[in-house]
Order: sequence, then structure tokens, then C-alpha cells
Amino acid sequence: MDKIIQIGGELTGIFLKLRERMSPSNLLLVLLMLTTAGYYLGRRRAVSVVKNSGGASTLHSRPTYYGALSALWCAVPALVVYSFWLAFESSIIIDVVVAGLPEEQSLSPNRLNLLVNDIKNLVEGNIVGGTISPSIQAAADQYRNLMAISHAALAVIVLVLCIGAVLWIQRRIKPALRARNHVETFVKYILIACSTLAIFTTMGIVLSVIYEAIRFFKIIPLHEFLLGLKWSPQMAIRADQVGASGAFGVIPVFMGTLLISAIAMCVSVPVGLMSAIYLCEYADKRFRAVAKPLLEILAGIPTVVYGFFAALVVAPMIRNAGSGVGMEVSSESALAAGLVMGIMIIPFVSSLSDDVINAVPQSLRDGALALGSTHSETILQVVLPAALPGIVGSVLLAVSRAIGETMIVVMAAGLSANLTVNPLKTVTTVTVQIVTLLVGDQEFDSPKTLAAFALGLMLFLVTLVLNVIALVVVRKYREQYE
Repeated sequence: MDKIIQIGGELTGIFLKLRERMSPSNLLLVLLMLTTAGYYLGRRRAVSVVKNSGGASTLHSRPTYYGALSALWCAVPALVVYSFWLAFESSIIIDVVVAGLPEEQSLSPNRLNLLVNDIKNLVEGNIVGGTISPSIQAAADQYRNLMAISHAALAVIVLVLCIGAVLWIQRRIKPALRARNHVETFVKYILIACSTLAIFTTMGIVLSVIYEAIRFFKIIPLHEFLLGLKWSPQMAIRADQVGASGAFGVIPVFMGTLLISAIAMCVSVPVGLMSAIYLCEYADKRFRAVAKPLLEILAGIPTVVYGFFAALVVAPMIRNAGSGVGMEVSSESALAAGLVMGIMIIPFVSSLSDDVINAVPQSLRDGALALGSTHSETILQVVLPAALPGIVGSVLLAVSRAIGETMIVVMAAGLSANLTVNPLKTVTTVTVQIVTLLVGDQEFDSPKTLAAFALGLMLFLVTLVLNVIALVVVRKYREQYE
């Protein structure tokens, strides 16, 4: 009896230490260490069971697969319990704490949410406005105590699962165990889960945007949005307010987006593609080793730096050059934003095209040269058609990067939605308008805010159409080459 009491006291002491020290982050570190130990134990066990019967050659799988199987059994069940526990831990504790408050029955949902926030702020050590009542202080202490107990219980359960799983799989390791099949099946299910998660994430984003866009189109007719020639999303807050009725014609916004993107593509595609061709086909190794990293540095410069460069250097230069020949140039223009944006996305075209061109087999070049083609003819008629799908992919990536850019447009092109194809005028883009519409204290149910989702939906559809067109072009040229 005394021994049982002693063991109980030791377990209680361990539980109290876990309660004080075993935070979720520390528990993950311990789980990683146990998983590593499980791997080595599984590998060692696989070697030991065949030590006297022919060695590792008698195993169905390599010893590393047995170690990987042991590590998986150690980590996966514990991680599943860990994830579900932390997902529901806070809400359950909050329900328990709130149920013990004396004024909980008479509080409205909004007031109850404020009360919960006060409790959490008090637990985290943040300043709570006003005087802290004894009931709130008691609730915060209870929350802190329950959270510590929950973390300790989670640590005990996870550790028991890890150790139990390792011991169980150690007993099952035999020469006939198909460890490789089990590990590869698990990896396959992980890949399927990741693919499914990506699909459902995309579907969730699209459906949420569609839902909010439908709410917008219930207020603003679809034909007015698609065919309107004026964009001024300011809405009147009061009935007697004048001059803020709102105009939601999307054509000026999309025209500005296409104008700036076209200017950027006119800069980035020729320069990037020709740079890739020169680095792959003409430059020597020493020049390529220096030039390619320098070219890719452009991709690491923050966009706000490009914005400053466009606003402080390129835009005044264009304006002064236009004034010198008697042309009227705005201080913020689509040309300035497009030129700098084109410089920014040169590495996207150049680097990806360079990798694709290098991937073309050397045998194709040798065959063309052996048949009498010149170097330039080989590049134009053999290498580029073979690399066309990858080149189109790099151009598409550059287009999406140009369409999604915001900072350069804000600083160099302005915010005015002008319906013009003159690159010397001020324009705006879809992404800039989405940002401006979602910033501020505007009500979320107002047409002004919901217009951001309608713009996002239209941008998604336009990008989808461009991708379909690119796939058709790639398939056509690929069939012609084959």
C-alpha cells in the first residue's frame, strides 16, 4: 500500500511539473525527439531480428523503411490527438468558465463576447479597460488554471501514445513485414490529402468571392457593372448627402489594368526572353555565372522600392521629356508604372525561360546542326518550339504578377479611374481599387465594400480565360513540333 501511495505521489509530481513546463510548443519539440528516437529504434530492431538469420538481405524492405514506419506510428496518432485537442481546447474552456459567471444568463451575445475578450486579455497580461471586477478576475484565474491542466493532460496523452505506439510497432517488426509498402501507402495518402486540401481551399476562396459578388449584384445591376463607363464607388451615408450616389462601371478600371500590364509585358517579355536565349546559347560559363545572379537580384527588391523609383525618377523623367517636345504628361502616368513594373518582372521571364531552354535535350541541337542549320536557325526552329510550353508558362506568370501588382501603381499611376488608352494619363488598376475599397470604416454590407468582391471575381474570370487561351496555344504548337 505504501508503495502504491509512493508511486501515486511520484505521478502527481510529474503531472504538476508537466502542468508548469509542458507548453504546446515544448510538447512538439519532445514529440520530434521521440519520433527521431522511434526511427532509430525501428531501424535497429529490423537489423537485430535478422542478425542471426542471414543479415539485412533477408528483410522484405530496407532497414530505413522499418525505421520510417516506427517513426510514423510514433508521430501520426500523437499529432492527430494534438491537433484536435488544441482546436477545441479554448472553446471548451471558455464555455466552462462562462457557465460559472453569475451574470452569464442575463448578458446579450455581443456583451458576452466582450466579456470573453476581457477574460482573455487579462489572462494574457494585456490591459483591460475599466475596473476589473472580482468575478472577471476569478474567471481569468479559472481559465488560466484550466488551460494549464489541459496542457498537462495533453502532454501525458501524447507521450503515452508515442511510447505505446513505438513499443507496439517494435513487437511487429519481422523479416516478412512489408514496411516499404506501408510507408509508401502512407505517403500516397498524404499526397492525396494535400491535393484535396488545395482543391477545397481554391473552391472555398472562389465560392466566398462569388457569394459576396452576388450580394453586390443584387444592389448594382450586372449590366451597369460590366458596361458602365464611370467608376466612382463613393456612396452617400445620409439621405440628404449630395454628390456620392456611386458609379460602378468597371470598364475604366479594367482598361487601366490592361494598359499598365501591356506596357510591362512589352518591356519584360522581349528583354527577359532575349536575355535567357543569350545566357543559354551564346554566353560563356564565366559570364553566365555572374550575369544570371545579378539579373535575379531584381526579383528580390521590394516593390515599394520600385514604387519610389517610379515616382521619384521615372515619372519626372517622362514628364520632363514630354514637356520638352510639347506634350502634356501627368505627374502620375501609366507609362511610368508600366516601365518600372516591366523591369521588376524581367527575372520571372528570364529565369524560367532560361531553365526551360536548358532543359531542351542537346541531341536536338546536334541533330539540327548536323543537317546544316545555322546556330540561329537551330534556336528559332528547334530550341524555342521545344521550349515553348515553358516559355508561355513564364509569360503567364509574369502577366499574373503584373496584374496583381499594387504598390507601384499606387505610387506611380495614381488612383483615378480614367477611361483612356493614353499611357501619359493617370489610371488605376483592379488590385488598387480592391485595396482602397476594403480600407476604412465603411460598412461591410455597403455596395462600396462589396464592389471589391465583384472586382475580384471579374479578375479571376479574366485570368482563367487567359490561362485557357495559353493552354490552347501551347497545345497547338506542341502538336506542330511533334
